[in-house]
Amino acid sequence: MDNYTTKLIGNDSGRGVFHRNSSFVFYERAGLFQFGGELYQRRINKGDSQLKREIIINLPIEPHEVPALRELVGWDGRHSDYPTLFERCNFWAGLRDAKKELIAFGYVTGMGLQHGYMEDIIIHPHFQKKGLGQALVKELLQEAERAGLEIVTLTYDSKHTSFYTESGFIPCSGGLWKRKEGC
Repeated sequence: MDNYTTKLIGNDSGRGVFHRNSSFVFYERAGLFQFGGELYQRRINKGDSQLKREIIINLPIEPHEVPALRELVGWDGRHSDYPTLFERCNFWAGLRDAKKELIAFGYVTGMGLQHGYMEDIIIHPHFQKKGLGQALVKELLQEAERAGLEIVTLTYDSKHTSFYTESGFIPCSGGLWKRKEGC
């Protein structure tokens, strides 16, 4: 059974800012609510015998943390994308281990009207195959529903079809355009 808790994370002071970090500012997004002039963040706690999971929507994240996690799974770090990505996406979710290191990350981006696009579902190699990826995807989809998105799409390697099907996605055909190298 999921437990929902809230944590006070700052006050609005009229600017829509909910948390200041030493490196950058997080802006108010879905998953936040205001009460008595103060903003709160919704959290979800999931029990697990091996690891207590706390997937947090709009988790405060330093700009270097996601590129480092991307590199741990063998992807390009895309260092120049952060922190700009946090300002442009609808919302993100993250998870930290007992040492407070980022071990899971994913986000949904788009215009925020009816359609969103899920990207960068990343789980630290030491924590893969423990259900964290599905929990992360499902929390992002629940947040998409709370935000009023009617469709969320993503692209994935065919070897991950069963993972995304079990997470609630319906496989369908699509297309991909990539800029040619050297342009």
